[in-house]
Amino acid sequence: MSTSDFSAFMQLLQQKLEHNSWQKLVLSSYQGEDSTLVRIEVRPVVLKEIPHLSFLYRHKTRDITKNFVVTEGLVLIQTLLGTDFKAAHFTALDSETQLSISKKGKVLSSTKAIKQAAASSAAFTHDKEKQRFLTLDRPFLQQLGVTDANHKLVPAMSRKWKQINKFVEVFDRALNQTGLKQKPQVHIADFGSGKAYLTFAVHDYLTHQLGLNAKVTGVELRQELVDLCNSVACDLNLQGIGFEQGDVKHFQAKGIDVMIALHACDIATDYAIHMGIRTGASMIMCSPCCHKQLRPQLISPPLLQPMLKHGIHAGEQAEMLTDSLRALLLEAYGYDTQVFEFISLEHTSKNKMILAVKSQKPKSREQILAQVQQIKAFYGIQQHCLEELLLQSE
Repeated sequence: MSTSDFSAFMQLLQQKLEHNSWQKLVLSSYQGEDSTLVRIEVRPVVLKEIPHLSFLYRHKTRDITKNFVVTEGLVLIQTLLGTDFKAAHFTALDSETQLSISKKGKVLSSTKAIKQAAASSAAFTHDKEKQRFLTLDRPFLQQLGVTDANHKLVPAMSRKWKQINKFVEVFDRALNQTGLKQKPQVHIADFGSGKAYLTFAVHDYLTHQLGLNAKVTGVELRQELVDLCNSVACDLNLQGIGFEQGDVKHFQAKGIDVMIALHACDIATDYAIHMGIRTGASMIMCSPCCHKQLRPQLISPPLLQPMLKHGIHAGEQAEMLTDSLRALLLEAYGYDTQVFEFISLEHTSKNKMILAVKSQKPKSREQILAQVQQIKAFYGIQQHCLEELLLQSE
């Protein structure tokens, strides 16, 4: 192999990496022994505050990601080029470089500059991609019908796609508060996982984007959905994700780091929160659905009766009261808790999120429980499921 152009190409990779200008390297024209391997895509990532090169091995039916520290990654690229791969296409913010190696080992390389305006646009795009937690080319999205065979978003799934991305954004922000990224393995349980759009998204983000060892368990009552999701995981050869038939009331869980329960109806949300607290989860994520338990008990204080005589207002009051008590009880048992809009009503009517992260400075349990009793007395509430479950556990 002629060495001058090849050495210059390797130096270019090193230079663009040092200047944070590397966008993507694609190794193609594969001539190795693995008949299923199509190409390898390489991009820079930061894992646990250390720069790495992430290698995405594109097979015909599955993708495999392997992460290497920069020095190891560059050596691997140098080894693969000219042996298993005979072509490379490298994109930086200001240039594109094409390299090919002939059968006789002759190296041909050409570089073209990207115009300043285009470079500025590329830089903007690059920055945006850093903030994007998932991309449409992820295989699970195609398997679940979010994208088509060309990895294009199916128009009817645009709302689901926005929901998935927003959820992973919230998940990542909370994850940064927990220290779970430093654990040898992170265990996530998703109750009521359904078709598992979010379950697969969390697994993909943890393993593909962050390079973590994740164990993700989806729990779903409908056996046909359990079978479907396990089939998808098997088809994609995904490690560390599985689905079981069951519900949050009866599932025996131990060692859960993150407990997720989205759209669990009525007191199923209370059982989910209780399980998260009982198993010592570092993070609890709930999107409540239905608020039936408290509404029949609700006795409107005289001053509020003119407001709450309207059914819609009474329902909203019951919802606010139910979730406020849940948030207070989470704080009483050692969590920092937020209640906020998960995604706008334009995309789904189930839009509230209760997010709890284990606190570094727990508040006074006695003081918070006294507040709970005052609120219950004000509205005439006799029973609250989560409170009863917590009392039974003591």
